Amino acid sequence: MPRPSVARTRDGYRLEISRDIDAEPIAAWELLVEPRRWPEWGPSVRAVDCDDDRIQAGSTGRVRLPGGLWLPFEIEAYTELAGEQPGHWRWRVAKIPATGHRVESSGVKTRVVFEIPLAAAGYAPVCHRALDRIESIVG
Repeated sequence: MPRPSVARTRDGYRLEISRDIDAEPIAAWELLVEPRRWPEWGPSVRAVDCDDDRIQAGSTGRVRLPGGLWLPFEIEAYTELAGEQPGHWRWRVAKIPATGHRVESSGVKTRVVFEIPLAAAGYAPVCHRALDRIESIVG
């Protein structure tokens, strides 16, 4: 399991959890941008209520966490995956800055990256589990 690293991202310093996956970048990207599919790979997401089939900047909705609590979310930044340009999106959950999600090409593999605010470093194991699930779905 790769070790997390601290990196300066477009959102400031964040802890990055990443995995190279043997899959097309678009396959991983589509999984990450379709809210109805988030429970497939997100260990902390049990259900999603969102009017958008694909997120974009400004998309809103709510996610149900383990235990049944529903929290509102808003996608505050979104850059579409395009050729060699990485796709990236970041959200706020209950108005609190949450994870960023990035998909990029790393040669013959696809790199999926979670960017975690440093104050939420304890969320890293959840992101590792999410990467396991993503790899099993698209890899």
